[in-house]
Amino acid sequence: MFADPLPYFASLSDPRRAGKNKLHSLNDIFFIVLNAVISGVEDWAGMETWAKIKANWLKQFIPLRNGIPSHDTMSDVMGRINPKEFNACFTAWMRGSLPSLVGKHIAIDGKTLRGSARDGENAVHIVSAFVSCARWVLTQQAIAEKSNEISAIPDILSFINIRGATITIDAMGCQKNIVKQIVDGGADYVLALKGNQQTMYAEAKRRLDAADVIGGPAEHETVDTGHGRMEIRRYMIMDTIDDLAQKDVWNGLKAIGMAECTRIIKGVKTTERRYFLLSFVDLQRFAATIRDHWSIEASQHCVLDVQFHEDQNRARKNHSATNLAFIRRMSLNLLRRNVNDKRSIRGRKLHAAYDDAYRTELLGLEESA
Repeated sequence: MFADPLPYFASLSDPRRAGKNKLHSLNDIFFIVLNAVISGVEDWAGMETWAKIKANWLKQFIPLRNGIPSHDTMSDVMGRINPKEFNACFTAWMRGSLPSLVGKHIAIDGKTLRGSARDGENAVHIVSAFVSCARWVLTQQAIAEKSNEISAIPDILSFINIRGATITIDAMGCQKNIVKQIVDGGADYVLALKGNQQTMYAEAKRRLDAADVIGGPAEHETVDTGHGRMEIRRYMIMDTIDDLAQKDVWNGLKAIGMAECTRIIKGVKTTERRYFLLSFVDLQRFAATIRDHWSIEASQHCVLDVQFHEDQNRARKNHSATNLAFIRRMSLNLLRRNVNDKRSIRGRKLHAAYDDAYRTELLGLEESA
């Protein structure tokens, strides 16, 4: 069950100087923007229009002493909030909502805000920790470009209590210091191997490919069909790795694994193999963890692009791109709070746009009589 988010964000520092021109409180602006995004509004002008229409509902929860702020005011204020402080509030809220991660799978992955790139500046890149069972973002960090993920991941891990969880990270995060941090934090890991760890990648590939030919380790297979396509996924792990040259420099390493995906679409067959380092020896768990990691694309990144049009959003001034991205992830978490709601995210946003009671329920608030 989600904790009420508003108290966690009440401590945000107002980036404006005190003075008579500060007509609208930061809390008012934050509350309007959050609810407008939950209701499907994507731009600042639309937020102002939405707030004017919903002014009576808003006044049940915020004073609005000087009416509805203009879209320029909302853009300016939200763009100047410190993203690190914003994320600290976000992370505290999620800790209150999900205090234990024991037995949970946490995928750490990045997404580029393509619409934020212009005038020769790099697009903002958001690295998130995503709990797959609930499909919630736990914490996030904005970086200047994808190549900086390596430095962001240790910070992401330090923001959450990972004890008892299983952490998955793509190849960029397959680093010895990150592995040590995961093990020291009491968690397990499944880390993708690629050319950035050339020696270990080559050895894992050689051993697993050879074992596959002779029918060595046990394997697990799943077959999915539909919409004119077939996907066959095979998983294999090998725990006889004591003689691996680099085994001892990877904390907690217990096995190496292979995941093969074969797709047949309209008679065209493609096959891709990926290789992994594991801190446990359990074939079924490995297969389930890899499937959960791949699901972040469909259940998080694609939803943000298709339902919130994140890649098309052109906000860029100051921290606008980053803070709006945080608001979108916060909104998606809230829209998913009712696990029994079988409607699409689009359907839930539409419901929130028209139904004040439903929007109130999403935030865990109570309407005044």
